[in-house]
Amino acid sequence: MKSRTWLRILGCLAVLAGPSNFAATSAHAATVVALGASNTYGKGVERNQAFPAQLEAILRAKGLNVNVVNAGINGDTTEGMLQRMDGVVSKDVSAVILQPGGNDRRKGSPDRTAEIRSRLSARGIRVIMVPNNMFRGLPHQPDGQHLTPEGYHMLAVSLASQVAGAIGR
Repeated sequence: MKSRTWLRILGCLAVLAGPSNFAATSAHAATVVALGASNTYGKGVERNQAFPAQLEAILRAKGLNVNVVNAGINGDTTEGMLQRMDGVVSKDVSAVILQPGGNDRRKGSPDRTAEIRSRLSARGIRVIMVPNNMFRGLPHQPDGQHLTPEGYHMLAVSLASQVAGAIGR
């Protein structure tokens, strides 16, 4: 009798789980990883004000089913990004927004941007570069290096069409 009860419970669970698994599979969101340093992380602003969060909101408002993962770390170098890349860029990632920052030069570290791009390309992952000159003319915080929430929004707007094209939507 106990085994019949367990079979009924398992059967009910399978019926209940079935539709939700189907919905999750059919509504699969594209994943984009923003890999970078402090201006990716959003130093000095709330997480929802950093450009990855604002970019996701912009793309979703345009009807795109996308998740933008913020993999920015304050003070990171391209060597650090390269070392953690495989852990933050899974096989289902559609594109990577790469923002190397200026920490290599400041810390005397070698620039590994070309290697990061090469390894991502070899995996079939599109790379969208955010060079430091993209920050010129955008509103900065008093430190002169990091953007304000408005500056991050302007950056997100400027990246939206590239990201939409990279994820094929």
